[in-house]
Amino acid sequence: MKPVTLAVLGSALAPLLTSPIALAPAFAQPRTQTARPTCAEAMAIVKAEGAVTLGFGGRPPERFVRDRSFCELSEIAELRFVPTRDNPQCPIGYRCREPDYGDWNWDAN
Repeated sequence: MKPVTLAVLGSALAPLLTSPIALAPAFAQPRTQTARPTCAEAMAIVKAEGAVTLGFGGRPPERFVRDRSFCELSEIAELRFVPTRDNPQCPIGYRCREPDYGDWNWDAN
């Protein structure tokens, strides 16, 4: 390419490369805003989306998944309970996390 073409192409792409959208991580997800749903509604959101970030009861937003297939290979899925409008301990879905030493069954034969 000619230097003039490169300069024009570079100046045309510069705004795209410095925009916040271009710099955002590829794995970022939009947060679903909910106004204290019922337990059934919250479970339906997680089931429909598969993986979603939600905040409940003044808690910081957390990522919930439908099943372990939405976790990394090295992670396990742990059942999570959150307070909803009609249930203080709603089993909304799972949270992906790395297993620690206590998660292994060392006495299995």
